[in-house]
Amino acid sequence: MPPRLRRRRRRSPDVEPRAAQSSDPDARPRLASVNGEGSDGGQPPRGPSPTLPAPPGSQPSRRRPKLKKLRFALVFLGLAVLAFVSWIFGIMMAVASDLPQLENRAQFEHAQNSVVLDVNGQKIATLTNNQGRILVGSADIAPVMKEATVSIEDQRFYEHRGIDYQGIGRAVLQDLLHQGATQGASTITQQFVKNALRAQGSRTVFEKLREAALAYQLERHWDKDKILTEYLNEIYFGEGAYGIEAAARTYFGWNHPGCGVGGAPRCASQLLPWEAAMLAGLISNPSGYDPKIAPGAATARRNLVLQNMANQGYITQDEYQQYSQQNLPAPSRIRTPVEDSRAPYFTSWLRQQLVDKYGAGEAFGGGLQVTSTLDLSLQDQVQQIASDRAAGVGLNSAVVVLNNVTGGVEAMVGGYDYRTQPFNLATQGQRQPGSAFKPFTLVTALEQGRSPDQVFTSAPQRIPFKAKVKKKGGGEKIVPEIFPVHNYNDQYLGSASIATATTYSDNSVYSQLGTQVGPANVAQTANKMGIQTDLSTPDVQYSVNAGPFEPYNPALVLGGLRTGVTPLDMAHAYQTLQHNGQIVSGTMADSPNGPIAIQKVQDPGGNLVDTNSGDPGQDKVETKQEVPPDVAATARTILHTVVTSGTGRNAYTGDSSEWGKTGTTENNGDAWFVGANQDVTVAVWVGHANSVRPMLTEYGGAPVDGGTIPALIFNDVITAVERLKAVEKPGKKPSTSGTSTSGAPTTTSPAVPAPSSPAPRQPSQPQGQGTQGQHGQAPSQPPPSTGGGGGTGGGTGSGGVPG
Repeated sequence: MPPRLRRRRRRSPDVEPRAAQSSDPDARPRLASVNGEGSDGGQPPRGPSPTLPAPPGSQPSRRRPKLKKLRFALVFLGLAVLAFVSWIFGIMMAVASDLPQLENRAQFEHAQNSVVLDVNGQKIATLTNNQGRILVGSADIAPVMKEATVSIEDQRFYEHRGIDYQGIGRAVLQDLLHQGATQGASTITQQFVKNALRAQGSRTVFEKLREAALAYQLERHWDKDKILTEYLNEIYFGEGAYGIEAAARTYFGWNHPGCGVGGAPRCASQLLPWEAAMLAGLISNPSGYDPKIAPGAATARRNLVLQNMANQGYITQDEYQQYSQQNLPAPSRIRTPVEDSRAPYFTSWLRQQLVDKYGAGEAFGGGLQVTSTLDLSLQDQVQQIASDRAAGVGLNSAVVVLNNVTGGVEAMVGGYDYRTQPFNLATQGQRQPGSAFKPFTLVTALEQGRSPDQVFTSAPQRIPFKAKVKKKGGGEKIVPEIFPVHNYNDQYLGSASIATATTYSDNSVYSQLGTQVGPANVAQTANKMGIQTDLSTPDVQYSVNAGPFEPYNPALVLGGLRTGVTPLDMAHAYQTLQHNGQIVSGTMADSPNGPIAIQKVQDPGGNLVDTNSGDPGQDKVETKQEVPPDVAATARTILHTVVTSGTGRNAYTGDSSEWGKTGTTENNGDAWFVGANQDVTVAVWVGHANSVRPMLTEYGGAPVDGGTIPALIFNDVITAVERLKAVEKPGKKPSTSGTSTSGAPTTTSPAVPAPSSPAPRQPSQPQGQGTQGQHGQAPSQPPPSTGGGGGTGGGTGSGGVPG
């Protein structure tokens, strides 16, 4: 081979990169030829060539790498789907072994009592649990009870196989339309499984998936009647009734005498259609539809169940009309199971909260250790104080004591004998507040910039207003009305400032002030401070001072309400003033911004137990500014004069931080004192539990008003708190500081100084109407019995009740 030719062949390795960079579209075929892959026999270009850019639009081919990645993704996805399906199938097969454990009898055997402790670790109660639970068979449950349950809880129960896909789709659609969760889709089978697992404490992170798998398996192994029977045996119906037989006895045993006793038929087998409908309506919300607490809501819910039963053919429309007119059981006929508790009214209130947060199965059989906010030492003393002061003269009383920092209930008196009167006057008794409502009018005025020194005429008032009412034949009409106001015994001051009118509870001044600041604004102030009662009158609209028509009665500014308030709410609202205008609540509250009963919940091993909503089982104090701090301070200073020189002098213990307000309704049917010092807020109500009978002679032959027995109870309670505070050991009671939602420390408000100016001179008072001293002796200078709430019950009302 010639030398020149050999040199050219040595340079042939450079051909490939040159060809790859050439702009000649035939470069690649020639390159392939040189490498022995082509057949055209072409020669590579001679000599070096510069690097040239690739022609526009031409890119190296990536088809093969893309195809490989796509194939890999498809294979991986297929394997993942197969693995997921296999996992689901495995779970569904594995959970079949859990089916025998879902039997109510298995839950019954493995349940452990839950206990409630006070703030110091003393045992208060063993919660009503399996001892009050009676398991019955299908034949012992009236068919109408099963029909009512299906009609309201799962209308497609007999059609689906444990999971109602049609119901899920409908629920999702409704939630989308309403932009929120408005409709559930859990079947009765799923509810039963969820409750059973919670009762066993065996729910996992995959609880929803596991519940669905168990529901599916359950439908394959149990018939519908067995599922429904087991479900009704485990449902909580409120008032301590766990299971359908206990519920039938609790709510309707009175209507079926002797049922369930000896060899008599079970009470659940005797239920009538309207009774079954009411019980079925309780399932979704036992406290919200409790006929004792919320008879209106309970009636509406009962009738909804009856209407569903008619729509599904279980009853006729004529039967619906008949059954929907039946009365609910009276509170006195509802036989609540006996509480194994040293403070049964408190634990009956706490019990429902625990069920709401953890479910009935875990609350009653999960072996929970519930540390409450109650102080048993104080509770025992407050119970005795209330009994000594009121029960001895034939009156009922309710007392609530709140810790001013934590918002926790430290003592609660809801009555004297839970066995005979289980109705909790402290949390359920909605009574007219009288002049104890006036601080909400005062705060509203101060927020609007009114000066405490602003003067009004103290004389009888006739305030005009208009009422818009509905006509019988349809439409509305406007009626001119007069709001007449006068002071108790027609005692007047001539003229008085807002501060003075507060001290002596002057109706005439407060009626003018309240109608000027606006009844609607007063209602808003009360609600934001802690009053949960709906203060509106939806069937009537009112216009005062030519203002807009609003559903708030002018008498509201003096405490004349359509629906009354509870001592618990009054204490909580007054506490907002003591806490510098911040409403005090916590993560374990009974309701949004509500007071606290539970400090923490632990399992038998001492571990905190998360609630159903995922919150840790320990309360965290939360505060929210509802009233400006300067307004709260001014209001407290004014209300301090009530106890030092006004209508509430019997309440004063000498504590400079003490303040409060008396309240008495028309004809002395209800008497209140609500107030606070730096440590606690206390609400006291005195009256007759089942009526609004005048209390005209029970106070040593004189009428009972807010400045008498209620004020004396307040005085005794504050004294007991201070005595316990002096002897308590460090760390025994809750800390007096907490953490707000913002993480900032919260402290008690500073002591309220006594007013620098002397109290106004007190006008004379008719003999026999004075406020007696603590030991029955009349004070040398009795305050005038002026002031008090206006008319009651949502009418136009008039003043004239003591403060």
